[in-house]
Amino acid sequence: MKIIETPIPGLLIIEPRVFADERGYFFESFNEIKFTEAGLNTGFIQDNESKSHRGVIRGLHYQLAPYAQAKLIRVVRGTVYDVAVDLRQGSPTFGEWFGIEVSASKKNQFYIPKGFAHGFSVLSEFAIFSYKCDEFYNPKADRGIRFDDPTLKIDWKFPLEEAVISAKDLALPFFANAEMNFKFE
Repeated sequence: MKIIETPIPGLLIIEPRVFADERGYFFESFNEIKFTEAGLNTGFIQDNESKSHRGVIRGLHYQLAPYAQAKLIRVVRGTVYDVAVDLRQGSPTFGEWFGIEVSASKKNQFYIPKGFAHGFSVLSEFAIFSYKCDEFYNPKADRGIRFDDPTLKIDWKFPLEEAVISAKDLALPFFANAEMNFKFE
């Protein structure tokens, strides 16, 4: 398993070692020992999965502390463009975002620590999106930022007029008005 740092502290790309032959393939999608050795004491407690079709944007979502969630993202089928926005006050990259294409064919993963807003756009015909969380969903702590925030200027990798957005996500505030309570450590 290869763990790659991104330009934003704490965001990591995970490339598992894939063993392929004429029968198919095998890889470890998660190994607690290897994550712990890399300094990631995750304590994942819940797995979630969603299916979305091309053009869907989900996000940008997060939960306020102390209910913030670290996530380990992977795509079981299809391709998404996954985005994390740094919401940690005092971070050298506060308000910056990082995006990566995550796909079933690459088998790559994206680790997002607490203190980030998260969202993704579906680039394939459809995608089955799976992620681990280290905290349970808490509706009272649930928050978000609009996908089309003019200060963030996120490139979702297709024209926004083609985007399919939920009513909930359309009602989210822009970054400047979003409630956030994360500190950079």
